[in-house]
Amino acid sequence: MKGANRARGIALIEVLVALLIFMLGVLGLLGMQSTLTKSQTDSKIRADAAYLASEVVGRMWTDINNLTGYEGDTSCTAASCTEWRSKIGQILPGGGAVITVDEGTGDVSVTVTWTVPGGETHKFVTQTTIAAKTAS
Repeated sequence: MKGANRARGIALIEVLVALLIFMLGVLGLLGMQSTLTKSQTDSKIRADAAYLASEVVGRMWTDINNLTGYEGDTSCTAASCTEWRSKIGQILPGGGAVITVDEGTGDVSVTVTWTVPGGETHKFVTQTTIAAKTAS
């Protein structure tokens, strides 16, 4: 009788150990899923920032005679730039942008910033040269 009780006790311990190992595996999967979700969100925000920077450069190419209207860190005078800045605030968390223009060389720098939940600030910088149209 003692042997049967002892065998049941060992079987119970084996089941508890198996449950513990299973739970550790599930917790590991949950942690991995959380990390993947955060990475995916960060990637999407980074892609959005790159798209927005490219978009404003495209707008500047179409408004080549008004490049200085895009310059600034919080406001701009070009109508399409104002629309673009409001788009940044809507798409990126804590989003902002700084645009610098060198009229002499046509060099343009666009810096898009955003703050992820948790307070870490990121930025995407793109630089290009927009040459003035020449009369032909």
